[in-house]
Amino acid sequence: MADPWLSIIGLGEDGPAGLPDASRAALEAAEVVVGGPRHLALVDARARGMEWPVPFDPAPVLALRGRPVAVLASGDPFWHGAGGSLAAALSPGEWRAYPAPGVVALAAARLGWRQEELLALGLHAAPFERLLPELAPGRRGVCTLRDGPAAGALAAFLAAEGWGESRLWVMEALGGPRERVRATTAGAFSLTDVAAPVTVAFEAEGGRAQPRSAGLPDSLFAHDGQITKAPVRALTLAALAPRRGEILWDLGAGSGSVSVEWCLAGGRAVAVELRPERAANIRANAARFALPLEVVEGRALDNLPALPAPDAIFVGGGFDEALFAALPPTARLVVNAVTLETEALLAALQARHGGELLRIELARAAPLGRMRGWEAARPVVQWSLVR
Repeated sequence: MADPWLSIIGLGEDGPAGLPDASRAALEAAEVVVGGPRHLALVDARARGMEWPVPFDPAPVLALRGRPVAVLASGDPFWHGAGGSLAAALSPGEWRAYPAPGVVALAAARLGWRQEELLALGLHAAPFERLLPELAPGRRGVCTLRDGPAAGALAAFLAAEGWGESRLWVMEALGGPRERVRATTAGAFSLTDVAAPVTVAFEAEGGRAQPRSAGLPDSLFAHDGQITKAPVRALTLAALAPRRGEILWDLGAGSGSVSVEWCLAGGRAVAVELRPERAANIRANAARFALPLEVVEGRALDNLPALPAPDAIFVGGGFDEALFAALPPTARLVVNAVTLETEALLAALQARHGGELLRIELARAAPLGRMRGWEAARPVVQWSLVR
């Protein structure tokens, strides 16, 4: 096999001085050196240099196939770097990687933290809400940020979410001559001169971790009353049996609470909702948890052909025989009914197709004069089917 034409080189803030011999040799042999402006300046690429296009696109590198090319990336090229995008478009024999310590390794080394115990998130291209399901008192993490002002924005976000006591370490230009590490807290953050590249390490304190079991509190969701209530939602998710990477159709999604919890369990979801104001609530809930939740407005029956193939389907409203007939027969199905008409339909379908029928009757203690009594919720009939 011929030598690879592409070298993917991890570069630290110390530039060529920090490169091992193999990385340096690959860089020197390249006719074209591709990287961001900062990377090209660090290695003094001059006429050999070619900047990445904005927005990022690997096509210019792929067009150089057959010539000796070096691509520069910060630290480990396969952690939020160009390495993954390039390798996905090439055969294994076309490239060779030369990783360097990334910011997670460098931050852990500065603070004496075990890497295997850290949460590592790339927040340079993701919303801060990605942190919320992961936070717990004492939890440590390392986050990359897009620029210097983002460090203050992250601190303000943590404080607003109740984590103002969290300790922060603002780390600039780790591993290079400009390296600077400063400690503060989210609530007391006052740094105004933070410069990129910046990484923030944190030790979470002061807030309350989100529950990890199914049936999150209804108060966490934007809704107009059309929501699968927490106890019923827990039973619904148990019947849906979410698995990492699977796709859910949430038809007649209401607030999208089932979709949100499906995604929190590691899946992807498409929520279909007829009413625009409810679709807006679903989008707000997806943004709140920074989840891969797609929202489709319109009638479920009209939109099914355009949806990605599902592994599971939940119908919380608008179920009828026409919709059932249009559903893919290979997906797990869970339908919740609150009306007598839909309940009768589910009983008939279960008699013909099998599956499990479950009647859910719940009551909460509520004031009754000077005493208390049970206040019953509307019963829910649930049909679950694995075909």
